Amino acid sequence: MAIIQSVNGIVPSYGEECFFAQNATIIGQVTMGNRCSVWFNAVVRGDVSPIIMGNQVNIQDGAIIHATYQRNQTTIGNNVSIAHNAIVHGCTIEDDVLIGMGAIIMDNCVIKSGAIIGAGAVLTQNKIIESGEIWAGNPAKFIKKTGDLAITEIQRIANAYPMYGSWIGK
Repeated sequence: MAIIQSVNGIVPSYGEECFFAQNATIIGQVTMGNRCSVWFNAVVRGDVSPIIMGNQVNIQDGAIIHATYQRNQTTIGNNVSIAHNAIVHGCTIEDDVLIGMGAIIMDNCVIKSGAIIGAGAVLTQNKIIESGEIWAGNPAKFIKKTGDLAITEIQRIANAYPMYGSWIGK
């Protein structure tokens, strides 16, 4: 069973049809919407500042979601996929965003709807990624605008994760 733990009396809350892997960790000031999933070895650590997620957010294996004490909470919109081993820290991610495997998103970044952050990208502090942009590299740089099908593909991935969670333990 996943570790769901309070911090200073604040218990994580989540909506309907969520999936939490057996060794996922969710602690403190965490609020999740419906159909979210937190996968194997992923950590959502709301011990020092709030973490707020919309609906159908998937935090894939080994990913870490955290914030900065007394400075930055982490806000994640709807239909967001945070891929394996990514780190999301003290930032804002709007709706319909894909964060690639191993990407690092640092404090005060804002990633607007329809953006894609490539695998292994390091988005340094205070970057603003506009809607429909693809960024990659270390440090991350603008690569190009996404095509017309980008949001459809981002939503397809987000839609798949509740289904994958329903397969576990059957």
